[in-house]
Amino acid sequence: MKIWQLPVPDNLKEIIASTGIEELYPPQIDAINAGVLEGRNLVLASPTASGKTLIAELCALKHVMERNGKILYLTPLRALANEKYNDFMKYTQLRRRDGRRIRVGISTGDYDSSDAWLGRYDIIVTTNEKADSLLRHRADWMSDISLVVADEIHVINDAERGPTLEIVLARLRQLNPKIQILALSATISNANEIAEWLNAEVVTTDWRPIPLREGVIVKNEIMFKDGGAMRIGEAVSKSPINVVLYVLKNGGQVLIFTGTRKKSMNLAKKLAEYVKDFISKPVKRALLELSNKILATGERTKISELLSKVIECGVAFHHAGLTSSHRRLIEESFRNGIIKVLTATPTLASGVNLPARTVIIHDYRRYEPGYGYYPISILEYKQMAGRAGRPRFDKEGEALLVAKTDEEAEYLLQNYIIAKPERIWSRLGVERILRSHVLSTIAAGYAYNENDIYNFFDKTFYGYQFSSSLIKGTIEKIILFLYEEEMVSVKGNIISATNFGRRVSELYIDPVSAVIIRDALSLRPAKFTEISLLHMVSHTPDMYPRLRPYRREIDDIELFMEQHREEFITDFLEEYGDYLDYEDVLGEVKAVWVLYSWIEERSEDEILNRFNVQPGDLFRLTESAKWLLYSSKELAKLLGHRDLIPKIRELYERVEKGVEKELLSLVKLKGIGRVRGRILYNAGFRTIEDIKNAPLEKLIEVPNIGAKLAMQIKEEAGGTIKRDRWERIKRSKDWRQSAVSEF
Repeated sequence: MKIWQLPVPDNLKEIIASTGIEELYPPQIDAINAGVLEGRNLVLASPTASGKTLIAELCALKHVMERNGKILYLTPLRALANEKYNDFMKYTQLRRRDGRRIRVGISTGDYDSSDAWLGRYDIIVTTNEKADSLLRHRADWMSDISLVVADEIHVINDAERGPTLEIVLARLRQLNPKIQILALSATISNANEIAEWLNAEVVTTDWRPIPLREGVIVKNEIMFKDGGAMRIGEAVSKSPINVVLYVLKNGGQVLIFTGTRKKSMNLAKKLAEYVKDFISKPVKRALLELSNKILATGERTKISELLSKVIECGVAFHHAGLTSSHRRLIEESFRNGIIKVLTATPTLASGVNLPARTVIIHDYRRYEPGYGYYPISILEYKQMAGRAGRPRFDKEGEALLVAKTDEEAEYLLQNYIIAKPERIWSRLGVERILRSHVLSTIAAGYAYNENDIYNFFDKTFYGYQFSSSLIKGTIEKIILFLYEEEMVSVKGNIISATNFGRRVSELYIDPVSAVIIRDALSLRPAKFTEISLLHMVSHTPDMYPRLRPYRREIDDIELFMEQHREEFITDFLEEYGDYLDYEDVLGEVKAVWVLYSWIEERSEDEILNRFNVQPGDLFRLTESAKWLLYSSKELAKLLGHRDLIPKIRELYERVEKGVEKELLSLVKLKGIGRVRGRILYNAGFRTIEDIKNAPLEKLIEVPNIGAKLAMQIKEEAGGTIKRDRWERIKRSKDWRQSAVSEF
């Protein structure tokens, strides 16, 4: 089918054609034949790069342009949401039926808001969690949604993130029974079951625009699924490195999945020694510029230094311990072909689209602290393998597992390459997961009695697969807990949320977290300090990531615990108790210590060296702490603890900026972070007023400030600069150096 034959407006066809697409792929034709453009629900399961995004775009734009519809596009990750938002932005020149230009919006944060402003947009991209929070706030515009696109529908199988997507889809169908659902995935073995749940048509196919050859590497020989074999030259003793060199010689890129962050970094370091010889001079210049950008972005740490060093050689590593800025730079550069080899942990497989000619799965076993090594699922392997093959660049892609012996190679061939992905199951039926969703069902007015609650959960994928009767006992237990903790009230058979329960649901925190915060605010220790508040939020089940205490740290953590015992909100277990419980306690205390070190202005590198907490983990830890401190402030306001509000607000700001309280006014200035704030403070500029009244030349003399930033912060502080002095400084050497430094 040609683009010009599509039953969509002509100006939409023109935009699609301008991107180089002239003809539809077979899965796209199947989706259209299944009635997706006529409003039929559809589950589309086809490999990566087979055209699922175009179907979603066509479906969404047809809704908007012909029916003035409203679209909700759901993704599991913020990075993926940003990618889809950018995809849709190319259509903003088109118009709705009423003549107004199409508007595309995105919202992935701030869970305590109905985001009424999103009602002005036609296509709205959110994460699953943000959509859930909007439903809890009863955002008016949610009932106007005519199409929901659920990207990566297989996430339902994920124990942590899956239940949220499941609840969101069930809730949207409850709000608007006529809503159209388009569910997308690369790998679903039981697509028919999901389609039956959603009352949808189903299209499943293995067709790919770039053929995929799957195989196993053993002793520098590749054995392919199709029976073929290939011998790789032995330049070094490690067969994966030899495969990389072979692919580079033939102009390809390589993506290597490793089991741990440490392995991804060590392998990148080894590869850099060999890959540098395959880099052309123009690419070397681009890599040097990228290497310098890495060092100039964020605080300098030993991880950023290693990353900068291997990037100069055309190699990079990618994992959740990196800052989001570094990950974005790496992704963009790999996509542009500047980085030739990327080592990554499997988190990348479920993230943004980064295809490579060859994908190597270096480790098929994953290490889980406390459990040891265990084999990855077939579903996860298929997700990683699906990255192989770059559209428009490669004639075929290769996905290769690494085996140490012939016996292991046979095992991998049978249990991964030939095997079918596991069936997707609902993960909703766990008390810890259900607690929050039961409360939100009551608090947002989606149910008014027990039968309403059971009826709603019957409409989830869990209800389809198992029936809500299997979790009836768990739901009853949760309702009793909510009643005893005064989050719901019961009159006759009517269940309704109290002000406390409603606010807990809106704040998007676990009811158990709310109880911990409520009790800590009411029954405070005599010595109630920043440590107390940090322990309060670290003690909640919502604190993420959960830090693991290493054996070498235990004595130091116990000493810190003893020094601050009077400030903690709970008594601690003794070491001779349940060790797993005690390890959790030590992990909580470690989180407190890391956060306390952060607000005491310890550098990211100090925190990395002292606690082995990498920059990406530190960012997520501070984000969790901010969210829980904000929630604590709101609950303090609700529960009448007004004396604590200033203290909590100040700690929130310190965690956000990573500073002592004396720097809080300075770091509010644009361009002034924790490092420059401390430099200014130590140079005698201790308040905004000091900067406002200071001679510009004095500000320029401060290390790491420069002319351009000095002028910017002086203006922001309310200071004035005479025109002749402004022009003189702009012509000066200091100004030019500032401009070069910022570039």
